[in-house]
This record gives sequence, C-alpha cells and structure tokens, in this order.
Amino acid sequence: MKSQQELLSSTNFCVIVPTYNNQKTLKKVLDSILDFTTNVIIINDGSTDSTAEILKSYSLLTQIHHPKNLGKGRALRNGFRKALELNFEYAITIDSDGQHFATDIPAFLAAIQEEPNALLIGSRNMTQENVPKKSSFGNKFSNFWFKFETGIKLDDTQSGFRLYPLRLLPKRFYTNKFEFEIEVIVRAAWKGIVVKNIPIQVLYDPAERVSHFRPFQDFTRISILNTVLVTNALLYIKPRDFFRRAKKKGFKKFFLEDILESNDSNFKKSAAIALGIFIGLSPFWGFQTILLFTFAALFRLNKVIAYLTSNVSFPPFIPFIIFASLQVGSVFVSSDAPLVLDSSITLDDIQKNATQYIVGSLILATVSALSVGLISYLLLTAFSSKNKPNI
Repeated sequence: MKSQQELLSSTNFCVIVPTYNNQKTLKKVLDSILDFTTNVIIINDGSTDSTAEILKSYSLLTQIHHPKNLGKGRALRNGFRKALELNFEYAITIDSDGQHFATDIPAFLAAIQEEPNALLIGSRNMTQENVPKKSSFGNKFSNFWFKFETGIKLDDTQSGFRLYPLRLLPKRFYTNKFEFEIEVIVRAAWKGIVVKNIPIQVLYDPAERVSHFRPFQDFTRISILNTVLVTNALLYIKPRDFFRRAKKKGFKKFFLEDILESNDSNFKKSAAIALGIFIGLSPFWGFQTILLFTFAALFRLNKVIAYLTSNVSFPPFIPFIIFASLQVGSVFVSSDAPLVLDSSITLDDIQKNATQYIVGSLILATVSALSVGLISYLLLTAFSSKNKPNI
C-alpha cells in the first residue's frame, strides 16, 4: 500500500476550485489544499467581493477569471479544459465555501488506485449537526433520479468534492449552472465510467458558509434537466444497454440466463410479461416505452422481459391490433359509421371511431395481459419444477 507522499507524487492530478463571492473561506481552503499539492486551478466566476484581491497572493497558481458570473457548471467546464491543456489525468474538485476538508484528498487518490478511471463523489454525513434540511431533501431527490436514470445507487450525488477522470468524460456538455454536476455524472455513467461514493468529512458553519443555490430557479433547471435525462434514458440508453448485453452474451444465452433463469420469482416474471403485453396493446402510441420502464421500475419488475413482450405491437402487427381493438370496442361503444379497414379509410373515419378504438384497446390489452400472464406463470412454474434437481 502506497504512503500518502507516494500517492501525491505518483498520481497525475490537479485540484480545481471554482469560487464565487466566498471571501470569508477562500484563503483557508486554498492554504489547506497547498499542504498537498501546488497543482491548483482556481476559477473566479465573476466574484464581486474581495476574491480578486485575495487571489493576488496566489499568483503562482493557475487562475481563470470570468468577467461576470457564468455559473458553477461553466466554471468547472473551463477548469476541466485548462486541466486537459496542462495534461492532467485526474481533477479533484473542491468547493470554496469551507465545507470540505483538503485532508480527504489522499482518500480520493487511494481509491483511484483501486479502481482507475472511476468517477468518485465524496459522500457526506447528511444527518450531522447544522446540515440544512433543504440540502438533505435535495440530495435524496437527486439520488432517486440518478438511480432511475442510470441504475446506480449512490448515497450522495450532490457533493462538490469529487475526482474526475478527465480524458474519459463526454466531450460536450449542455448545462452551465448547478445542474451541470448532475449532467456530468449521469452522462459519465452512460459512457460506462464507474461512478461511486467514498466517505468524506463535511463542515456546515452557518457563520462562514455562503450558498449561492437559488431554490426556485435552480430547482426548476434541475427538474427540466432530469426530465430530459429520464426521457433519453427510457427511449435510448436502456434499450441500447439491453441490446449490448444481449449481443455480448449471445441472444440465446442471454435469454436463458437473464430472463428464464433470473433471480425473479415466477410471479414477477409473469407480471413483467403481462405489463409488456398491456403496454404494447394499449392506445398510448408515442409513450409506450416511457410508460413501460416507468411502471417496471415502480413495481420492480424485470425490464428486459417487459420490453421484449411489449413488442407485440411490432409495426406489421399494428393493423391487426387496431382491427381487434375496434371489434372489441364495438361491443361496448356503438358507432353510426362503423370503420372498415380498406384503402378508403380516412383520418376523419378514425376520429369518428376513436372512442370505440380506445375502449376496445384497453379492454383487449387488459384481457390479453391477464391471460398471457396467467399462462406464462403456469408454464414458468412447470418449467421450474421440471428442472429442479432430484434430492
């Protein structure tokens, strides 16, 4: 195991410090970092206090000065760019408000030796004294959506004390404010970068700490970002990862091991099949994938099974599904102009029979889902019994 000095000298890293109007704590933070390294990049994000004057005492450190406040995300992005120009492999980011301890820097370096190229996030004890309730709630909110978007469970996704593998990060980003720290870890996870927590110390001193988080504006931006990320995850990332896993393992082996012989109970497997059938036959065109993964996550069902069976609405089958839905719907909803599926059909004809179709498709979806789910449960139970070893 390497000593602290060996870690500091053998790891190609720098420390990035974004700062905005933190004159009370900036000097203390910089001095504590200098006990470990002089590879420091400071981004003065348009501060209007005495930050610029304080930084004159640190002229030997790399400094970037924004003429106006551009946001923490933009400050970090510019810091990453400068770090890459200086050929650093890793960047540790630390906030300048005094809540982080530079003495935890060696812990990040030790962790990266165990798992090179990981993205490490310092995990704070959010139950300790003086932690604002809004910070604790915001962290739980962020943790939930991060898991939904990536499948990775973390205890802290909002800490600014992090280690980034610079050369592996996405080349382009789209956010500039606090929400950047969410975008970067989600998109890093989507690239296959390991994202994990390591424990760190934290200090919340109400007398010195200055927070620039604006609850309404920043929470709104974060919510919009999560909406975009969730949509992308459901429509592209999760289907992409599914096909990648299947292709890598081989579709036959993938089907047998990840679906038929997964750890889910037969009831959960058949419930996933039923969910896929219901969503596939329901009249939620354009929203089927989003609804499928949402309900599968909500009820903790096998997403792979649900996704596969939802393809009952594969394009060649759609005319037959519509026809069957209309036939079922006609039993419950009368129509003055019955729809005939031939070359003369028009959009106006479909609109006149929309209610008949919607009612019919929901009934068809429900009955089919229950029937297929029950049959699947019986078959899976029989299959499991047949393959149980005799003792």
